[in-house]
Amino acid sequence: MSLGSFFKSRFFFIHLGLSIGATIVVIWLATLLLGFITKHGQDITVPDLTGIKMEDLSDYLSSRNLEFKIIDSSYSNSGKKGTVISQDPFPNSKVKSGRTIYVTVIAKMPERTTVPDLKDLTLRQTIAVLETYGLRVGKLTYVPDIAKNAVLKQQYKGKIIDAGTMIEKGSQIDLVLGRGERNERTSIPFLIGKTRDEAIKLINEYSLNVGNEVFEDGSDTSNARVYKQSPTFTKSSSINLGSSVDLTYKSDKKFDFKKFIKEHKNDTIENEK
Repeated sequence: MSLGSFFKSRFFFIHLGLSIGATIVVIWLATLLLGFITKHGQDITVPDLTGIKMEDLSDYLSSRNLEFKIIDSSYSNSGKKGTVISQDPFPNSKVKSGRTIYVTVIAKMPERTTVPDLKDLTLRQTIAVLETYGLRVGKLTYVPDIAKNAVLKQQYKGKIIDAGTMIEKGSQIDLVLGRGERNERTSIPFLIGKTRDEAIKLINEYSLNVGNEVFEDGSDTSNARVYKQSPTFTKSSSINLGSSVDLTYKSDKKFDFKKFIKEHKNDTIENEK
């Protein structure tokens, strides 16, 4: 039988049909197997774990065919100890059954750190060092001394604290600093539009203290920005070292700070002419 006759024969078409059928069956079985392995069509919506206690996570997630792993902990004064503060994947994400959710919880005990030796450092140096140790600048008190803005004493809760003492991270260290040879003064920073952390840091860098704080849109500081400051900013104004600056905040979700800052600066310039 010639090759051309073979391709036209019934025998050839029967085997061709069998081969095609077998291929389809193999592909179908492979698709079923792949779907079984990857749990195709069984996506699970990740629940919001924020605020759930560590001891409840296992039962809560196992009932949803999910697992969890604690990857970090951080101390917070605002949340309940031992509860979830963040997660990965985020809530409402779509994942496969059996997926591990990585969570960060609020530590039950605050982290502790040693107090650095701040004596004779400048105020700017001190702010940087305290940040490195996870501490914050507290009240600034100025006394007559030739060394302007040099740390003379470091205090914690009203008492002298020695370098090397262990305290909670996030604690405030009060500073007694030199005023300089004369009654030194400092300029007033422009704080409008700054976040609370930015404003406080800038106030401290200008050798000033934070005074009264008012949050017009509630106590949530995450979106709060400075709306008013007293004393107000002018290029020519100055106040005594250690003076207080009062702050009023608004939420940047409810207020157009970009426009307000531009208008505020223009008004300030006009008033100084």
